[in-house]
Amino acid sequence: MVRAGLCIGCGACVAGGNGRMAYDRYGQLQPQNAARPETFEHLCPFSPFAADEDAIAGARFAAAPQRDRKVGRFEATYVGHVAEGDYRAQGSSGGMVTWMAAELLSRRLVDGVAHVAATDPSPDGGFFGYRISRSLEELNAGAKSRYHPIELSGVIDAIRVEPGRYAVVGIPCFIKAVHLLRATDPVLAERIVFTLGLFCGHMKSLRMVESFAWQMGVPLEAVTSLDYRLKDPDRPANWYRAHLNLRDGGTAAQDWWHLADGDWGAGFFQNPACNFCDDVTAETADIAFGDAWVEPYASDGNGTNVVIARSPVLNDIVRDGIMQGRLALQPVDAEFVAATQAAGLRHRREGLAYRLTWRRRGIRPVKRVAPDRRGHTLRRKLIYRMRAGIAFWSHRVFWLAHRTGQPRLYIAWARAALRLYQALTYSRGRLGRFIDGLGLAGRDG
Repeated sequence: MVRAGLCIGCGACVAGGNGRMAYDRYGQLQPQNAARPETFEHLCPFSPFAADEDAIAGARFAAAPQRDRKVGRFEATYVGHVAEGDYRAQGSSGGMVTWMAAELLSRRLVDGVAHVAATDPSPDGGFFGYRISRSLEELNAGAKSRYHPIELSGVIDAIRVEPGRYAVVGIPCFIKAVHLLRATDPVLAERIVFTLGLFCGHMKSLRMVESFAWQMGVPLEAVTSLDYRLKDPDRPANWYRAHLNLRDGGTAAQDWWHLADGDWGAGFFQNPACNFCDDVTAETADIAFGDAWVEPYASDGNGTNVVIARSPVLNDIVRDGIMQGRLALQPVDAEFVAATQAAGLRHRREGLAYRLTWRRRGIRPVKRVAPDRRGHTLRRKLIYRMRAGIAFWSHRVFWLAHRTGQPRLYIAWARAALRLYQALTYSRGRLGRFIDGLGLAGRDG
């Protein structure tokens, strides 16, 4: 799986003492010294031999009254934010993830929540990791988005050791991995009672933090903590701003669009496995949360969530919150939710169909999307090729720049690659007219 570029670094395969996870030279987590590699095929969320999202969701949400090919099975879908307390102000978006986790603790439906929180910087450069929070104070300290490689094995082992009921928060492939673990381990099946999913664009490597530090003129060693999305109510929610806290008490910050690799869709530092993911909305999670990337919500700097409730129990909690005035949520349909994630779904569905036709070595992924090279315009094909190229080469050019102590080498390459990508993707000028003039014009973005 690692050699085939299908390891996302979730750590499911090394839980239970079967090896450990470590960063490779590109800042991606990968299993090391695994004693039972034959277990990978049933626990790895990208394994062609593991149950897919449809099978897992079909078993877990068999009675769900609604089903959509883009967002999966569900009880109800909503858009809005938390109205009570400071959940919305403290979160990257509308505050719904932390609110739901806190509600599970408050109602004593769980004894602990496994989620990602900031840690002291590790020698290898990690700033975040999974932990189990058992109080509202611990939980609230873990709010906000983390575009950072992390892994599950430590909290999975802790759940095995400590009896109780747990909720796990994670991106789609991590939630899928949790269900694959539950299917093979009765202890985990009994103790992990809820999963809270996060919509996902793709996983970044550790090197993105170092690249941001380079471009802000500070060494990585000087960084003590960071905020990938510094919230400002006076700015649109999609105007990301990275903020670094430094050892000398100072700070450094920059808007993503001023950074050489700050265009998310271009794919800088993307994990290779993300090229073969077809789940944007965490289809196997009991409830899933994303950003409302449509107007008027995208311009609201306070942040807005879209919510997909798949579990009847969690949907009842959401409905109670609305009736009590604690949640400012409005019902929407699946089409609205899909529209908020249009670019990600297009890349993970029609883009994946095209990528599955590319020649590759090793294990071939098996996805719910069929290989298709015909149903795409020339411009879309070039965009998908460009994204894959940026994802591949950003790791290698950065490694070379780091190894030679020449940050400008990577930054210059990244700026040139980004200019070409944006000209191809967004241009209506000469390049766009040339491609479209071939008679193969299509959608952009």
